[in-house]
Order: sequence, then structure tokens, then C-alpha cells
Amino acid sequence: MTLPVLKPYTAADRPWLVAAHGRLYARDEGFDDSFPALVDDILRSFEAEHDPACERGWIAWEGTARLGSIFCVRLDDETAKLRLFLLEPEARGKGLGQRLLETCMGFARDKGYRRMTLWTHESHRAACALYARNGFDCISAKPVHSFGVALVEQHWDRVL
Repeated sequence: MTLPVLKPYTAADRPWLVAAHGRLYARDEGFDDSFPALVDDILRSFEAEHDPACERGWIAWEGTARLGSIFCVRLDDETAKLRLFLLEPEARGKGLGQRLLETCMGFARDKGYRRMTLWTHESHRAACALYARNGFDCISAKPVHSFGVALVEQHWDRVL
């Protein structure tokens, strides 16, 4: 079995990443079409404005299939923000999520960030467990109505 390859994100990955977020979050969480639209906006902004010296996105590939993504973006001089962490269902439970997370945190450390933060939802139990195992703490949680459903929004943070 060949390990998936992590390649830098390019604009050619955007249609897949938007569609994957829309498909998986609609199926698993009941999210409406406002969610993939938000993902598209985030990616277009990243493409137009990111600083490659301190921000990066990765796409996990196995052969010709994309399996997942993760992004490290600058929040401020000391804080990196983890974004758009996604794994296709067939890629889950095989260590790829841990590998993507380690790649993202390692990049952030190498670029001089001292903290990493992220935003997620309480219902993403496997992701939240992964964050906790990797030293993140849930620093806030609040009920919200987003993407057409009731959710508990969480912010997680850790020192790098």
C-alpha cells in the first residue's frame, strides 16, 4: 500500500474541495448550499491573497484521487489558523488525518508561529478527538444556527 502524497493546493483543486465539502457536510450534517459557497469564498481569497512564505494548503492524493485537505493561514504574527481540514470517508481511520495535522502544525512552527487556532463544530467528534490528542484545548463553545442547521460552534487553540 502506497502512502498518500501531500501536494501543495492549487486553484485546480478548488472545484473538488468545494464539491467535497458540500457533499459530505450535506450528507453528514444536513448543511445547506451556503456552506460550499463559503468554502469557495475562502479558497478564492486564499488564492488571491495568501502569502506563500507563511501560509500553505495541502491536498492528499492517492494516485489520481484526492483524499483530503488542510490549510495553515496567518491570523496574526504569532497565530496560525487551521482551515478546511477534510478527509474523504474512505481515507478516515488510516492515520492520514494525523499526518495532515502534523504537516500543518510543523509548517506553522517552522514559520515562527507560536499558537494555532481553529474553528469547528461539536458534532465533528472524530476531528475534535484528534485535536484533543494533539494538544488543542476547546476554549469556547456556543450554540449557533449556521448553514441551515442548529450547531454548537467551537474554537480550539494550542501553543506550538
